Amino acid sequence: MTRVTIRTVALSVGLVLVLASLGTRLSAMRLPGNHQGYSPDQPIAYSHRLHAGELGIDCRYCHFAAAQSRHAGIPPAGTCMNCHKSVSASRAAVLQEAELAKAEGRDVVPVVSPELRKLYRALGLDDLRQPDPKAKPHPIEWIQVHKLPDFVRFDHRSHVTADVACQSCHGPVETMERMRQHATLSMGWCVDCHRENKATLDCGACHQ
Repeated sequence: MTRVTIRTVALSVGLVLVLASLGTRLSAMRLPGNHQGYSPDQPIAYSHRLHAGELGIDCRYCHFAAAQSRHAGIPPAGTCMNCHKSVSASRAAVLQEAELAKAEGRDVVPVVSPELRKLYRALGLDDLRQPDPKAKPHPIEWIQVHKLPDFVRFDHRSHVTADVACQSCHGPVETMERMRQHATLSMGWCVDCHRENKATLDCGACHQ
């Protein structure tokens, strides 16, 4: 292969990677308007159906800032590790490996799901949750699903204090395999909710 051909191939591969990265970023961009149903691919396939639904984990365990801040926030990876320092795969996968190891007369091999491996690598850990010199710690670039315009001042604190259920705005999250925007989040939708619940209709409550 000539030097020119190698350079052409290298440039072509580089261009494909740049375009793929650009495509991913553009798919996460949203113009103003109704984004009801928006459900982007996330860097880790986190299942609200499993965690909030089957396991019954309270929303505020992960989104603990909701009661103390305007923003509910995305939980740090350390919060995930409260459980996933010992839970590295589904129970079914762990049992399957145990049965296979017994049948083959060998020691059980630790099972790590592909998605949890992404979490460990983001924290710079190996499959045994030990520091991995080959893994560079990096933030998990979650894509925001619910986003209001900059001129709207929504405060989670006041809603949590008023015992507004998370599902009132976010829908049945406990059934969602992948998070999606349930409501329109339009001004009319918010006003209707305030009227029904006899909450303030003062414009300054949201527009300051």
